Amino acid sequence: MKRFVRAIPFQVNQQANEVNEVPSGIELIQAPKIWQETKGKGVTIAVLDTGCDIDHPNLKDRIIGGRNFTDDDAGKSEIYQDYNGHGTHIAGTIAASETNAGVVGVAPEADLLIVKVLNEQGSGLHDWIIAGIHYAIEQKVDIISMSLGGPDDNYELYAAIKLAITNNILVVCAAGNDGDGDDSTDEFAYPGSYNEVICVGAINFDRLSSEFTSSHNEIDLVAPGEEILSTYLNGKYATLSGTSMAAPHVSGALALIKVWARNYFGRELTEPELYAQLIKRTVPLGFSPKLEGNGVIYLTVLEHLDKVFDQEFVDHVLQECSV
Repeated sequence: MKRFVRAIPFQVNQQANEVNEVPSGIELIQAPKIWQETKGKGVTIAVLDTGCDIDHPNLKDRIIGGRNFTDDDAGKSEIYQDYNGHGTHIAGTIAASETNAGVVGVAPEADLLIVKVLNEQGSGLHDWIIAGIHYAIEQKVDIISMSLGGPDDNYELYAAIKLAITNNILVVCAAGNDGDGDDSTDEFAYPGSYNEVICVGAINFDRLSSEFTSSHNEIDLVAPGEEILSTYLNGKYATLSGTSMAAPHVSGALALIKVWARNYFGRELTEPELYAQLIKRTVPLGFSPKLEGNGVIYLTVLEHLDKVFDQEFVDHVLQECSV
């Protein structure tokens, strides 16, 4: 029997025809403070999801191509349009272009490769996802972002992910929304639970762990995942919640880190080295590692915390970092 993987469940909070702002999640991780150094130009992120609204005004200039591996549009590989909304929202958080309207992504000059592995219902076969990963490898992307998951540990999926990593591709996955509020219990979903991927849980704008975020010992870090504003279907915008929304913050952050590291070190860093640079840019929040991993992604240096956080929080962070 064929088992399906699904888009990590998410909640649509509201939709809007017009907005004009830097989303709060992107502000929280301090991405705008990095844009004077890099906006991710030259980095390609493969978004393995439900496709994308390819004509969206904030996305059309970022999309360099793509392919459909699902049964939508009679399986035509050249049509990777999004009929669900999930993929479009994630693409916008990663790399929505800076324009005079709409939203902006974490890495607004990064390129997006749209790899449609989930259909209109938000479901996908393991075979579709595996094929999508191989396609992303062939296209020599730098980062693969996957906000999808299922309960089954699939050997071929795992092998594809390990192949991507051996090709120096960073693989970012959402942790899942099966959390029960008890960090002593584990809620595993795959591929997020594979040790080789960067697994992202969710927090809210008060820097509290989201009630829905899955907990287990493979969580690497957390990012904003509640009330996240981004691009949506038909050129619109929507506010969504879920770990699906947290993961693309990290995918975009890695694009910025990759360019910064190349400029700073004068060479391309390996996947383990880039992971280390990512973890250096996390701040512990005081929750169990099963909920927050190493902490929240925070792109500026520790010494600048007092400029954006209240003193009580800074004191807490410094205490945590000294332990």
